[in-house]
Formats: sequence, C-alpha cells, structure tokens
Amino acid sequence: MKIIVLAGGLSPERDVSLISGAGICRTLRERGHQAFLLDVFFGLPYDPDRLEEVFSLPDSGLSIAEGIKTTTPDLAALKAARPDQSDCYLGPNVIELCRMADITFMALHGSVGENGKLQATFDILGIKYTGPNSLGCSLSMNKLVAKQVFKMSRVPTPRGTSLTAATKDTPLSELGYYLPLVIKPCSGGSSIGVYIVHTEEEYTEAIRRSFEEDQQDEVVIEPYLKGREYACGLIAGKALPLVEIIPKDGIFNYENKYQTGGATELCPPQSLDIKAQKKMQKAAEKAFAALRMDVYSRADFIVDESDGKFYCLEMNGLPGMTPASLLPKAAKAIGIEYGDLCEIIIDQSFKARYTHTPGRTLEGGKS
Repeated sequence: MKIIVLAGGLSPERDVSLISGAGICRTLRERGHQAFLLDVFFGLPYDPDRLEEVFSLPDSGLSIAEGIKTTTPDLAALKAARPDQSDCYLGPNVIELCRMADITFMALHGSVGENGKLQATFDILGIKYTGPNSLGCSLSMNKLVAKQVFKMSRVPTPRGTSLTAATKDTPLSELGYYLPLVIKPCSGGSSIGVYIVHTEEEYTEAIRRSFEEDQQDEVVIEPYLKGREYACGLIAGKALPLVEIIPKDGIFNYENKYQTGGATELCPPQSLDIKAQKKMQKAAEKAFAALRMDVYSRADFIVDESDGKFYCLEMNGLPGMTPASLLPKAAKAIGIEYGDLCEIIIDQSFKARYTHTPGRTLEGGKS
C-alpha cells in the first residue's frame, strides 16, 4: 500500500508526533508498504508532476524526525521558518500526497491533528485516514465536553469546571472548588500546561501563566486526586491490558513521559487485582462508545488513594505510537508486535469507514 504517515504540525506535541510517525513509517516500510513521513505544516515542496516518486524516495521522509528534543518546541520559530510564510495550516503538497495514498496514517498529536478538524476536512475531500472519526476526536479532545459525556454515561470522572479569558479573574471562592487543584488546558495533551496548585498564590499564578504564557483559550479546573495512574488502550472498542504508570518523581509530566527512565510502566499492573482491572477496562470501553470513538484510542485513569475509587481523566484520540508508548506496550502484552499493531490500525480504519479489506484480528491472526 501507498501510505502517507502524517506528523509534526504546530502543536506543542509536535516532536512527540514526529517520533511516533518515524516509528510507524519505518515499520510499515519494513513490511513492504510504500510509506512516507510527511510534516503536515511544512509539507513537501516538490514538482507536482513528479509526486508519485515521493513514495519511493530512499529516505522515506525520515530526516524530519532527526534531532528531536525532550523540551516543547518553539512554535513561533517554526512558523517563521516556513519558506512560503502561508497562513494555511497544511503545507505544500499535503493534500495532493494524501489523496494519492491508499490511506493516510494519522501520527499527529494535539490541536488540529487530534481535535477532529483535519479528520472532517479529509472526510469532505474523500481522503482515507486512520484513527477515530471527526466526531470522536472532537468530543474527546475537549476535556470539559468529554467530562460531561462521561457523567451522562456513568463513567466515573472527577468533577470539574472551566475558565475562559473572559472569566479568568473569577475568584477561587466563587468557583465552589477547594485546594489542592489541577489546572490544565481544555484541549491539549502530553501533560503540557498542567499545574498542580496547593495555595491561592499558586492558583493565581497558574491561571495567569495558562492564559498569558501558555496562550490557552480555556482551562479546566479539577480537584487534585493523588493516587496511582493507569492507561487503557482500546482497539475497535475492545480494551487492551492496563498499563500502570509510576513516575520517578510522582508527576507524569512531559519530561517524564518522553525521557528514558522518566517513569516505570507495568503491564499488567501489580497494584490492582483482576476484578478491579476488569472494571476499569469496562469503564474504558463505555467511555469509548459514549464519545462515539472508533478504530483505537487510550483512556487514562487514576485511583484516588483517599477513597480507593477509580476515575477516568480523559480519552486520547491519537495516543503516542512510538514503539515504547503505552498503547504498543499494552498490545505487546497480548502478543501484538509493534508492526502488527500499525497494520491492525490500518485494517480497522478501513473496516470502520471504508470498504472492508482482509486484515488482522486483535489476536494477531488473519480475520
């Protein structure tokens, strides 16, 4: 198959996306596919009459994933570096190459790549793509909307509220929430822009930074729950084994997620009995269905040490897909190797929205 692996973009999660995309592209090439890694924002300046050659280029576009850092990227500098200085989110030849491909593998994380806008655009243009549909992405990306859907569907989730630029000066005393609190972007991921505050001074500073430095449009405020964290990957609505996450310094932030040794990840978990694991997996499947997801995603949970109950924090529409990411780790626990997982995602995407094609089952065999 001819496959464009779409990554990069202008999200704070750009670099993580490039790492995911590089891993996907390499393994698809190893399996005989004509895969090419393409940056959605920078595109590929190339002779329009010779675009077919792109799928056979020897470097497969992988050079764009070299020199990735563990710090969040300077998005202003990236915008300034684009040669055509266009205000279009899609770079040169992105649409053309995606239309030429048999399918576009969505390796994007955050913002436009994960909020449903690009998926809706591709739907209109007749471009086939992997991962959840536009509605599922849109609902899951907005943490407050997802929280409301969880509550209506009886998926345990922390209560929460939000502030916008117009309401950001609302006194804490009027919100009906008590310290300590978690403040995080309403639409974002990779734990970027997340603050845990214990005093009113910390709260005021976190709100200021969220809107001024992090340039958020809306932030979610939740009670701070201390406890063990778990991730539940899902494929076609079926839960994979849970992964327990134990950060080295107690916080699963951006650095700990992507630095070697930043966290210990156990699959299956050692701290939950089988009955508790199954209950969490059922909640993940319920959340997946309630958010109208399809193909695959990952639900994140926490078990509050104060009451022993679990709560779903959010659903990730396009979770990390590096070989060491949580979803591939969970898939491997049931015998699905990384390359098989990438092909299963492609097969499931065809089954969910396009013409049925023979593919792999979750057990790794042929369907």
